[in-house]
Amino acid sequence: MSEIDSKTVLRCAELARLELSEEEVEEFTPQIDKILEFARQLSEVDTEGVEPMLFAVRQSNVFREDEVSASLTQEEALSNASSAKDGFFLVPKVVDN
Repeated sequence: MSEIDSKTVLRCAELARLELSEEEVEEFTPQIDKILEFARQLSEVDTEGVEPMLFAVRQSNVFREDEVSASLTQEEALSNASSAKDGFFLVPKVVDN
C-alpha cells in the first residue's frame, strides 16, 4: 500500500531546496515508500524492557577533559578570510525573506 505519491515527493524536494526531474520523482517515489514501510516495521518491534541507548556498543570515557588553551586573536582568525569588514567575516546571504 503506497502512501507516498509524486506530490509528496515534490513537496519534500521543495522543502529541501532540491530540483528533481520528472524521472527522478518517478524513481524516488517507490524508494521513499519502501523506506517508510521499513520504518513502520521497526515501530512494530517489541522493545519492552530494552534500555534506550545512544550507541549500539556500550562506551565510556569517550570525551576528553576540557583544557584551557590560547585562542586566536581576531586578526589571526580573520587572516585567511576571503572577505571581512569591521572585524567580522562577510558571507553571502543564504536565507530568503
